[in-house]
Amino acid sequence: MQSSTPAGRAGRPRSAAADTAILAATRAALVELGWSKLTLQDVATRAGVAKTTLYRRWSGKNELVVDAVAELFDELRLPDLGSLAADIEGVVLQFAAILARPEAKSGLMAVVAESTRDEALRERIRTSIVERQKRLVLEGRARAQARGELPPEPDPAEAARTADLIFDVVAGAVVHRTLVSAEAADGAWVRSFTQVLLRGLSTPPTEPPTP
Repeated sequence: MQSSTPAGRAGRPRSAAADTAILAATRAALVELGWSKLTLQDVATRAGVAKTTLYRRWSGKNELVVDAVAELFDELRLPDLGSLAADIEGVVLQFAAILARPEAKSGLMAVVAESTRDEALRERIRTSIVERQKRLVLEGRARAQARGELPPEPDPAEAARTADLIFDVVAGAVVHRTLVSAEAADGAWVRSFTQVLLRGLSTPPTEPPTP
């Protein structure tokens, strides 16, 4: 799993154990207190570190929460279920399950709202969460091409643009479904969404089988 903390500042070496404890304490505080009541002092107390230790690593609460939430999304894995459709369904269900966690829900919604007036925070969200998770699109597309489900893409620039678009469509749909509409991204919804994604709007999704 990739590290979700920023590069250390000059001086004392970083402690991986301290970073892990701080990010875990941040998520615990998000569950118990919510974003608005979370303080760096509370996180430091929970993590068993000095408050100055946090400030050597993060400039403020927003950046700390971004990294704590980013670590959750690093848990995402693209399953190898034998087909592109099944792989997409598998990873989308994982994504929805992470977004349903209170620490992810409250943390992500808060920092996205804060980022509307903070370009540096928007960039941190892009680099810490968005760019890191685009690996799933690249991995899934390469696997589908190896199976013969998708044609190769000889133009690297066009392939990169397509990967960005696919990520935006998937992430945007799941975030809107779970956090904005507050609806469940359950198996039936994920199957229908995957059919629309793969077949396009010209082919209506089929009804999921009755259990």
